[in-house]
Amino acid sequence: MNARQAARRARQLREQIWHHRYLYYVLARPEISDEEYDRLERELAELERRYPDLVTPDSPTQRVGHPVSGELPRIEHTRPMLSLENVYTADELKEWEARLVRAVDVEDPTTIEYSCELKIDGVSVAVIWEDGVLARAVSRGDGRIGEDVTAAIRTIRSLPLRLRPPYRNLEARGEIFFPTEEFIRLNREREDQGLAPLANPRNAAAGTIRLLDPAEVARRPLDLHFWQAVEIDGREPERQSEGLAELRRAGLRTNEHTRVVRGLAAVLDYVEHWAGRREELPYEVDGIVIKVDARALQERAGATSKAPRWAVAFKYPAERATTRLRDVRIQVGRTGVLTPVAVLEPVRIAGTTVTRATLHNFDEIERKDIRIGDMVQVEKGGEIIPKVIGPVLAKRPRSARRIEPPARCPSCDEPVVREEDEVALRCINPACPARLRESLRHFAGRGAMDIEGLGPALIDQLVERKLVRDVADLYRLTEDQLEGLERMGARSAARLIGEIRRSRERPLRRLLFALGIRHVGERAARVLARHFGTLERLIEAVGADDAVERLAGLPDIGPQTARSVVRFLRSHAGRALVERLREAGLRFDEPEEPAAAEGQGGPLAGKTVVITGRFERWTRTELGQALERAGARVASSVSSRTDLLAAGEDPGSKLARARELGIPVVGEPELVEMLGERT
Repeated sequence: MNARQAARRARQLREQIWHHRYLYYVLARPEISDEEYDRLERELAELERRYPDLVTPDSPTQRVGHPVSGELPRIEHTRPMLSLENVYTADELKEWEARLVRAVDVEDPTTIEYSCELKIDGVSVAVIWEDGVLARAVSRGDGRIGEDVTAAIRTIRSLPLRLRPPYRNLEARGEIFFPTEEFIRLNREREDQGLAPLANPRNAAAGTIRLLDPAEVARRPLDLHFWQAVEIDGREPERQSEGLAELRRAGLRTNEHTRVVRGLAAVLDYVEHWAGRREELPYEVDGIVIKVDARALQERAGATSKAPRWAVAFKYPAERATTRLRDVRIQVGRTGVLTPVAVLEPVRIAGTTVTRATLHNFDEIERKDIRIGDMVQVEKGGEIIPKVIGPVLAKRPRSARRIEPPARCPSCDEPVVREEDEVALRCINPACPARLRESLRHFAGRGAMDIEGLGPALIDQLVERKLVRDVADLYRLTEDQLEGLERMGARSAARLIGEIRRSRERPLRRLLFALGIRHVGERAARVLARHFGTLERLIEAVGADDAVERLAGLPDIGPQTARSVVRFLRSHAGRALVERLREAGLRFDEPEEPAAAEGQGGPLAGKTVVITGRFERWTRTELGQALERAGARVASSVSSRTDLLAAGEDPGSKLARARELGIPVVGEPELVEMLGERT
């Protein structure tokens, strides 16, 4: 076969593969066996290997790209991805319909047609095709700005990398989710590897699409159903149902159980129908989304600043089941908190098998009189870890045993304490192996030192073999030490040592967060790093008699956080750890912003600013960064402490609140002048 023949055969194979994908994923009417389909893909891959010039961006073989370096880029949505109002009862749904009828001014509500759609418990995403080819995918984020997850979702096999003719330019929104059986399989694999199981499919999907390595994403078989056509070749569909039909014609997968019904009575029938049949589905469903089908009525209904008035989510209540409490295990967190966890006889709840559930704390156990051997009620909502509600006292066996709070840590056998005004028991031994494991996981995590490859299984080995006593020991590891561990070859060891070496250059704000000081989150770490500039200046400040008061006066710090910082940096263990990190060569300073580098306080120094609405010149994130460079603290809500409201188009309720409190409001022209930016 010469190059011309190969090119012609490659085109034929791509057409056949996309055709069969459409039949399989969209129409659910496959014409060939899996073996025949796989043979087509293998032939195309072999042709592209022999003739690399034949590879096209939309080829079915090009699903797994190169890893993304650094953090995921942030992208502003073409239109805001608004959230939906939730209702939980038929009466609340009727109240929503009454508000809708008033808004659209329809005489006979029974004539309104609704699109009823299963609310899959997943992660929303906007996907855009340009010139027929997949261009980008953006996670929901805050509704206005999301993360670029294109590399991750390209690995989803049901997602077409190119549109079926005649469609060329299209934006669709949908839900990425973990099929239930695949989620169970993934958790079994994690448990076999000694890793903690993931809490639920939605969290698993959210974490997976944020992985930077598409090859790792491809190992987790996500799926995607589209639920809205935003724009198709420059036009908007006249009805929600028509938009979904066009998406299917373009090759996109939509949910097959969507129905258009007339009147609220039919909507309630649909809700009731699926209330008892959700467990039959191969994915988790936590409710029903009800949308006005006609776009003309949608436009008349309008939207608030947060949600459209023409759509609502009916949420099913959290599911409960009764099972036996076999035992109670104690987990020790990085701050030493002892958390009791119920070990249950396996029970099916909300589509998954539950074997463990949280008991919160020992005061809660005592208050509810929960005992080992009890039959207990377990509840699992769509977004939470299963929890024990309480015992079924009528079924209590005589052999049921009280659960006594431990006097010693189950990991290190040191005495535990209960601090004043706390319900938690706490291990205060800094050398506790359980605390060390959790501290290492936190230190290496995203937002902290971001050491890729330092996962839970490897951390367990490092602790068990006493290769690390604290986080500073990570910087003394050698490739030879790592190569002696399970599943660590020479290449993996060299890669991890490189990741650890690069983490030395993380700025001070990342280090302060990574240290795991109680109550110091990413925001507080950033405030401390920017205010003091270096760790040496912060240490000097905590030595003062009024250190707590001084730190508590900073934005987003407060007395509780201030006391934790002072206690940590005054302690022998804290100072010793800082010194060991200094010897390891970590960076102890925060890069100066341009205004600070010039010795200026900034035109908005000390001011608290809230942002609302849309701006032509900036995205909200960019404006927030510009305001911070000017010295401002950017807050999320208007209060009596707000100094200024930056208001763009469609400002929403924050503007009314600011006027009510007498807070100055500035628009985009004033902001341009105030920030010293030229148009």
